[in-house]
Amino acid sequence: MTIRFGHYLAAAALLAFLPAAAYAATDEQKKDAYAIVEKNTQTINDIADSIYYFAEMGMQETESTKLLKDTMEAAGFKVEMGGAGMPTNFWASYGSGHPYIVIETEIDALPGGSQTPLEFEHKPLIPGAPGHMEGHNTHGGVATAAAFAVKQVMDKYHLPGTIALNFGPAEEEIASRPFIVKSGAFKDVDAAIYLHIGENFTTGWGLQNYAAIGVQFAFHGKSSHAAVDPWDGKNALDALELMDNGVAFLRQQMEPTYRIHRSIMNGGIQPNVIPDFTKIWYFVRDATMPKARATYDKLLNIAKGADLMTGTTHDVIYQASAWPALSNKAMAQVVLKNYTAVGLPKWSDEEQKFARDFQKAEDKPVIGLATTLPDVGSRPQSTASNDSGDISWVVPAVVYTFPASVPGIPYHNWVAAVTPTSTIAHKGEIAGAKALAGSVLDFMTSPDVLKAAHDEFDQATKTTPYFSLVPDGQQPDIDLDKDIMAQYRPAMSKFYLHKTPRYN
Repeated sequence: MTIRFGHYLAAAALLAFLPAAAYAATDEQKKDAYAIVEKNTQTINDIADSIYYFAEMGMQETESTKLLKDTMEAAGFKVEMGGAGMPTNFWASYGSGHPYIVIETEIDALPGGSQTPLEFEHKPLIPGAPGHMEGHNTHGGVATAAAFAVKQVMDKYHLPGTIALNFGPAEEEIASRPFIVKSGAFKDVDAAIYLHIGENFTTGWGLQNYAAIGVQFAFHGKSSHAAVDPWDGKNALDALELMDNGVAFLRQQMEPTYRIHRSIMNGGIQPNVIPDFTKIWYFVRDATMPKARATYDKLLNIAKGADLMTGTTHDVIYQASAWPALSNKAMAQVVLKNYTAVGLPKWSDEEQKFARDFQKAEDKPVIGLATTLPDVGSRPQSTASNDSGDISWVVPAVVYTFPASVPGIPYHNWVAAVTPTSTIAHKGEIAGAKALAGSVLDFMTSPDVLKAAHDEFDQATKTTPYFSLVPDGQQPDIDLDKDIMAQYRPAMSKFYLHKTPRYN
């Protein structure tokens, strides 16, 4: 048992002396939470829609976090900004002591995703500007509403503990959670629930996605005239190409689970100049972090070999890392119970027609919106990555999605920016907030659930101990995407909703 869970046992002892209604989340308490969410429908939608039009990329979520800070402080939460060296790292909390439950998610947008809502044709609000083509804007409404509903129930029923909410910056670049974890922000947390938009309610257990390591190699050589005295040069482009060829030959020797992708950031100036500087950016992925780390170590040696062949030197520049999300079975069963109780939204005929027309326009299976809940369990591991995975290796955590997007419409594509402000998204946000609030209340009031979650977590992390990929002294890149937002924000600001959401 971890030391952190020892704090929770003290809270559990306190719960034993409280009335039965305060010992485990009751139907009455959950109905109160649902009613609070329902009463705040407009506020939830205003938050999500406002963030959609802010459309801020990683580390630049200034307007989004300003809105959320104002909203949550007005709702009685203590809000801290700037943790782990990132100005847009948002942490809101209410209550004190244990159990300490954290809702964690993100609100960043993607480059080039600007789109006019509800239009099937590609019609950017601002050509080239960022946009929410994964629907992260919906997370703002769902997470804050659930946290507020839990707060109100805690107050009414005198429930002990702490509810917290963390919006980590730059999830799309998998750039913040490893720093947040390394800063110690989760050291006293008892459990965390990771929230994400989806086309249905889902949860599961086991490894949910892939580990990833982002790294750049910058080669330094010596310039010379490529025709007059090439022998005086040390060709940094040759080093880069030799490294990339070495990686290509490595592929045959790797296990089937691995992935490597790369982009050449700088390949020199012009053909008649031997380049003295080049840069290449790799993403290494695998089913586990130890496997990804083993491939990463091979890349380090390949870079050294390229230097030996060309007389160059190189720098290794850490960009990002993400452990695979380890979703906890004991917690997933609680989430399943709660979203089953809430059920899917009641879609209108117009919403179903819209979804089918959208699917047809995108040449996807014409199935409409989800009307039945999926099976839950140890589902196939996705090869995508998300930096929330690091959190799941230092505290028991569960992955949870809520139904707010059209089935079959792919994320990271402008088409996914068509619906995040629609009534489909709005209804999904309300259902998602209810199931999330109910799950958090169960975690806060059920010592047996948290004990089972910690026993499972201890066993998993004993088999595969967590290690941080963030180099000592490394600072997060808070200027990430700064130039893009500076370029487009003035034009984007014309579409801001200028809402002042308030929970009550």
